[in-house]
Amino acid sequence: QVHLLESGGGLVQAGGSLRLSCAASGRTISDLHMGWFRQAPGKERAFVAAISWNGGTTFYADSVKGRFTISRDNAKNTVSLQMNSLKPEDTAVYFCAGQYYAGTVYDEKKYNYWGQGTQVTVSS
Repeated sequence: QVHLLESGGGLVQAGGSLRLSCAASGRTISDLHMGWFRQAPGKERAFVAAISWNGGTTFYADSVKGRFTISRDNAKNTVSLQMNSLKPEDTAVYFCAGQYYAGTVYDEKKYNYWGQGTQVTVSS
């Protein structure tokens, strides 16, 4: 069983940056594809970014491409999301998730493990 714990959320002004971290415990995540999703108030949870098990391939939602960067450190069992040029519409609870690759990284139903989430609020 993998336990995921997000950190790094907070309040930031538009145009600012935050770095989210996801620390895994219980077992290694080196064989898992890892992703970040977010859920804004009144909306469904949405894909943000993902990274393959070895870090060789990354995936991004169009809305964050060029502003967010996902990375991982398998030696430390962590995944990070660097968020730059933040906009008020990035305000959401951000979740870290892991999957045994199931054909797509974009579908939340394909993920096996989830963290509790961390709040990101971007003020205008």
